[in-house]
Amino acid sequence: MGERTGTGGQARVLVVGWFSFVDGEATAGDVGAAEAVCAELDTAGITHETAWSPRFRPEGIGLDQARKRGHTDLVFVSGPVSGPQVRNLHRNFPHCRRIAVGVSAVDPDDAAARGFHTILPRDVEGQGGQRDLAPGAPTGRDVPVVGVVQAPGQPEYGTRSAHAGVHRRLGRWLAGRDCARVPLDTRLDTRDGLHCADTAQFDALAARTDLVVTTRLHGLVLALRNGVPALAVDPVAGGAKVAAQGLAWDWPVLTVDGPEHGPDPEDLDRLWHWCRNEGRRAARARAAEPVSPLTGELMAALNTPAPQGR
Repeated sequence: MGERTGTGGQARVLVVGWFSFVDGEATAGDVGAAEAVCAELDTAGITHETAWSPRFRPEGIGLDQARKRGHTDLVFVSGPVSGPQVRNLHRNFPHCRRIAVGVSAVDPDDAAARGFHTILPRDVEGQGGQRDLAPGAPTGRDVPVVGVVQAPGQPEYGTRSAHAGVHRRLGRWLAGRDCARVPLDTRLDTRDGLHCADTAQFDALAARTDLVVTTRLHGLVLALRNGVPALAVDPVAGGAKVAAQGLAWDWPVLTVDGPEHGPDPEDLDRLWHWCRNEGRRAARARAAEPVSPLTGELMAALNTPAPQGR
């Protein structure tokens, strides 16, 4: 299994997991488990680094770079210990002591599992388990919860439709904000367990967000109905119904000049800052205002005798 090497006998730990593989994935549970392990290593004063997939954190250390950094120990955190990616770790880090912790040992006889010097599992097939590591991650920042409501394609606007470009640019900008993004769909469905079935259920979702980012008319007005500020962008060149609702509610809405244009990042930044500060008071005020006068106009129309011959 190779001998452990190092400089001056000091441990130098490389923390890895499925989030380290180029074709792996990063989950909140696996990354949280790694953060819990790193916090324990910090407390013990043990030097350590974490290897990241370049697709997830391109600025981090990748496994190829880590092979040259003289680690004495490799700690594989969370997930199943199986498959070719895990087996490759044993070949690529033969001089490290290799420990798996908080993992699922589905098949202890698998070569991926047998390559570890020590396995400290959270569960073993057919046996009991230990509590997962993820809840031990250090508590995080105060991160705003942002509901994201996107308008579907709206062919009625023809060549003025800028939906694809707006959503692409808005998505790139939003990925750079420190927030928890929650997709919200105003489409109701009584048979789909992943959709709201009525307006009260959607209100319950919207009301629990700190901000709604939307290109959809009802994303804007239902956020305001619940006293939640909305960062709204009209996805139709020159502005259409979202911009019109902005005027009706006296609420700022960004517009774009053409189908190939998107919202300016500086404008998005300014509106984000406003929504996160003064906009919160403004949204609560809008929620307390009278509802649409259109219902009154409808009742007046109904009480007017219908024209003869129609």
